[in-house]
Amino acid sequence: MKRLSILSLLCTLTSVTLAQSTISGKLVDSAEKSPIEFASVALYQQSDSSLVTGTVSNTDGSFTLSKIKTGQYYLNIQFMGFQGRFVSDLSLSRKEDMELGVIELTPDDQLLQELVVSGQKVTTMHKIDRQVYEADQFQSSQGGTATDVLRNMPSVSLNAEGDISVRGSTGFVVLLNGQPVQSDPKMLLSQLPANSIQNVEVITAPSAKYDSEGKSGIINIVTTQNATDGLFAQINTKIGLPSIESYDNKEAAQRYGADFTLNYRKNKWDFALGAAYLRNDKSGRREGDVWTEIGDKRTEFPSDGERSFDEKNYSGRLAIGFRPDENNDFNVSFYGGKRSKDRTADIYYDNKTYHLPDGTQTGAFDYYNENLRIRTSDFALGSFDYSHRFANSSQISVSALYEYTLLGGPTTNRNLDSNWPENQTIYDDEYNTNDNPLYGTRFNLDYEFAPSKWGQWTIGYQFRNLDHQGDFYYEAYNFDSDQWEMIPEYSSNLNLKRSIHSGYVNLSGEKGKWNYGIGVRSELMDRQLDYQGREAGAQKEVLNYDYFRLFPSASLQYAMSEDLKLKAAYSKRVERTTTFKMNPFKEKEHSETLEQGDANLLPEFIDLVELGVIKEFNDHSVFATAYFRHTQNVINRVNTVDSDTVLNRIYTNIGTGQAIGLEIGSDLQLNKWWKLYAGGNIYNYHIDGTFNNANINTSAWQYNLNVNTTFQLTSTLDLQWSLNYLSERVTAQGKDSRYYSPNLTLRKTFLDDRLTTTLQWINMDMGLLDTNEQRITTSGNYIDPADSIQKTFYTTTNYVYEVDMIMINISFKFNKLKNKAKFAESEFGDKEF
Repeated sequence: MKRLSILSLLCTLTSVTLAQSTISGKLVDSAEKSPIEFASVALYQQSDSSLVTGTVSNTDGSFTLSKIKTGQYYLNIQFMGFQGRFVSDLSLSRKEDMELGVIELTPDDQLLQELVVSGQKVTTMHKIDRQVYEADQFQSSQGGTATDVLRNMPSVSLNAEGDISVRGSTGFVVLLNGQPVQSDPKMLLSQLPANSIQNVEVITAPSAKYDSEGKSGIINIVTTQNATDGLFAQINTKIGLPSIESYDNKEAAQRYGADFTLNYRKNKWDFALGAAYLRNDKSGRREGDVWTEIGDKRTEFPSDGERSFDEKNYSGRLAIGFRPDENNDFNVSFYGGKRSKDRTADIYYDNKTYHLPDGTQTGAFDYYNENLRIRTSDFALGSFDYSHRFANSSQISVSALYEYTLLGGPTTNRNLDSNWPENQTIYDDEYNTNDNPLYGTRFNLDYEFAPSKWGQWTIGYQFRNLDHQGDFYYEAYNFDSDQWEMIPEYSSNLNLKRSIHSGYVNLSGEKGKWNYGIGVRSELMDRQLDYQGREAGAQKEVLNYDYFRLFPSASLQYAMSEDLKLKAAYSKRVERTTTFKMNPFKEKEHSETLEQGDANLLPEFIDLVELGVIKEFNDHSVFATAYFRHTQNVINRVNTVDSDTVLNRIYTNIGTGQAIGLEIGSDLQLNKWWKLYAGGNIYNYHIDGTFNNANINTSAWQYNLNVNTTFQLTSTLDLQWSLNYLSERVTAQGKDSRYYSPNLTLRKTFLDDRLTTTLQWINMDMGLLDTNEQRITTSGNYIDPADSIQKTFYTTTNYVYEVDMIMINISFKFNKLKNKAKFAESEFGDKEF
């Protein structure tokens, strides 16, 4: 396989031949030396000043003018906020390449001081491979986290548990400032302060230059960038008013936090320091009804009680940047912290058993289950990045990351008398703990060739390695011996090692009205899973799995006019699973639930095709994208009957899945003081497979809707209302009910926008709606292959979480510069947390 990997890299990392009869260069800010995107570059005849051709600069500031005849020319370069720049006396011979190198544009301070922007900023920007959303346009996210920003994207939805989906799928990859951060979005995004985000890029059909993981594509979080030399300082605070509804929880929810960033930039050096603390509790309850039938015995165990979360995050970051000249850039970053998430599920059960032939009740037992799951993570990581730009505008980039994360946390599970605490009877006292350290490394090498007549060629190589070890102990208290004893059935050790080599070649460019991109990524993955039970005589099992695959991609955009564009794309993706979902040993979550993985779990492989149209007119824009996604080896969580009062949740491959849908969005400036942004996604999802010798064939139309409307009351005061709605959805064994959350935000700025205050009303309900609650229902009927007995189950649980939450956020900037800190982010540990 290693030889095959080398051959694949040789095949994909192909050489290219530079073209002739072109003029190319790169535009940068003279103060910051950062690339300037979307600048206008026009070429004129020197003799009569007639326009020959023109273009706009790319994201890295580069531009290329091709198919130019012999002659004398000059360039006129313009961009808002910068002084215009002329480059004259350009003499071009036949079939000659002219590389102008780096061209600096000087900020126009007088223009920036006099410029007054009326109305609202554009919320959405459309590019050939992505939609870009301005984060500060979603005020309900201010003082919150990246999760609160994402919930406003047209194809993004959140459920009651905080799980994020893109086009109905939870499988997507997060990038931070373009760097791969393959972490669980639910955990990673809940740590990143919304105030530090400049915009969010949703890339649904990524090119081959990006990592192939993520069946729904990529979400790139772009943080704020520094504007010039000097000191930047920002402090953000948030506090929540006492809860209006306690839901009979033992402890009141607490919500408060603060974060700060210091960034000093001078000449060649850039220093940044940041720290954050966030306490973000959530009150709530769960109401459940469950029954099982095993042979002629029916057991009912309805439940009701507390389900709340206490979440704490501490973190600190340090970043150092050094730019010795305009062609070299070094960055070193360190990131560390602690986080914990406690889930309380204290539930009352009212168990009854019946004899099925005649319905006679044969037993009854009620009890109180006290359950606390604590999930912790201590982490430390460091990263290094270096880039060098050559005189011909080609560029080489190197980056590396090392991460250590210690995951763990106990789960206590006690069955008590239903009259607790009046009656001190304890039936069962159990304790589940684990320590599972994770070590991860990543290395990237990318080379970007100088622009050619075909466009921009890029080649690269990536190596990633994961080593995740776990020791799981489940203990029960023996009241007779007055000692804790290990339960082998729920105890084990596990070790997952996974290495990935990948190489890619990608071409992107434009010809007239056409924009295009095409590429292929080769990937070699080796995976080894070792696991062993703790019962006497248990043997260690070793499972190996590897693959070599190609992941092609292509995108095409045609400009029918300046404000009407058509686009098409194809991308092949993979979704690799977490260690938790591969643990074949049962883990006791609480009284009625076990969770178990599948050691032979296969990755999901995805093919995505999409067609879209973008229409812009004046201050408005509308887009629509139709898509088809086919998934092989679909991973779902399914239930089986473990015993008469316990269900076992299993992660396994069940078959194939298909989604066909339409994503739409609009950004409308209705008048000077009223702006409306609305987006949605409607799709048909079909699952076809088998589990426990039972056929699974479910399909349904489902949708999500996000609306955001802003009223500019004065130049410093605005009001924003938003709604996030998620329709009923089908699963492999049932359905999840609709879920919605309306929010209202009032924002006021002071001191020339340096001080911002917001008052938020989150999850508006007023006792009139069913805000922030969701019912999950599953059922099944099968013959258990282990004992050939007919087993049937039904479970429905309504999760009711806190509404009418009032938050106050205050943000102060000591100057009006913006932060450019290039902090490292977790790539491996967050995914397992």
